[in-house]
Amino acid sequence: MSSDRWLDDDAGPVVRPYTVTRGRTRFREDGLDLISVLEATGVPVSRRMRLDPEHRTLLALCRRPITFADLTSEIDLPVGVVRVLVDDLRDENLLRALRPTNTGDIPDELVLRKLLNGLRAL
Repeated sequence: MSSDRWLDDDAGPVVRPYTVTRGRTRFREDGLDLISVLEATGVPVSRRMRLDPEHRTLLALCRRPITFADLTSEIDLPVGVVRVLVDDLRDENLLRALRPTNTGDIPDELVLRKLLNGLRAL
């Protein structure tokens, strides 16, 4: 048995996330957390932007508002990788993060409406 085979078998799961993000590991420091609600903006994908299959999957999952935690559980990638891909889509204005605004203890009405609509859709 060749040592190359050993490296390929063990490196597979590690190499894939690295290649999906094209080696990028940094993401925005704007407070995106597990309870952030993500939603596709509906902006058409421009011809100049080449979306990878993972980007397309994330966009499809975000047609309806979905929390970041639920999104990561739907796709077979580590949280850090999903965060980088989500930021790619946010940079292109294809995806937005909705967070409740804190005005005392009153949650943001838009977030509550989207949550209610999502629950009704279930």
